[in-house]
Amino acid sequence: MADEIDVPNRGAGAWGQAVAAVALVGVLVVGLWAFGKAPSPGSEPRPATCPGGESEKAQRQAPRHVSGAQLCEALNRADLAELLGTPGETAKTADGGGGTVKLAGGEEIDTPSARVEFATYTVTLSASYDRLPVGGSAALLGDGARQQTVLGRPAVLDSDRTISLRFRLDGSDASSGPGVPARTLTVARDAKDSGGSFELALWRADGGVPDDAVLLRVAEEVLPTVQGWATYD
Repeated sequence: MADEIDVPNRGAGAWGQAVAAVALVGVLVVGLWAFGKAPSPGSEPRPATCPGGESEKAQRQAPRHVSGAQLCEALNRADLAELLGTPGETAKTADGGGGTVKLAGGEEIDTPSARVEFATYTVTLSASYDRLPVGGSAALLGDGARQQTVLGRPAVLDSDRTISLRFRLDGSDASSGPGVPARTLTVARDAKDSGGSFELALWRADGGVPDDAVLLRVAEEVLPTVQGWATYD
């Protein structure tokens, strides 16, 4: 059985390619296996729920760092489909997991992430505990990136394209290629912009470019519910 998924092309903030992809692929394989089966005839599809529990590594992370499971709980809210403008849709998958980026000096930066998929939209939420400010980063991201303020914190709106991953559940015949257009919103972890960020990414199954108003609406409702958000005010 072959499957195809889209994952963000970059992780939270301005770190390198496919950070979020590395963090999410493992849990998505499990999610596809668990949730990808067709419902039995006559049964109503149930909204996907976030997997419980944390890995040993996640339990050892810095106490003020949010986990992938906590990001998933914040993102997979009952009114998410309504916020996306598609009321009545049911989440097909909901996953969250830990991840790290290893710097040249050997330091590892936590990059937990979560993903919720609907028939129309897929949304991801990730965090990065680097020391990079968000303010001024639009210039590094190239044409089209727009600096602004969201929830009283520096933020950047940008365009991206997902990576489309094709694979079999037995691990064979894996390949990747360009995916669909995505819009991303990176928001500083604190109003002082002292380093680190949260990133929301949104894309459509039909390949259309997501509306920024939808992305901002989701951000304004979801981000304040992330574990520890108020700590950084």
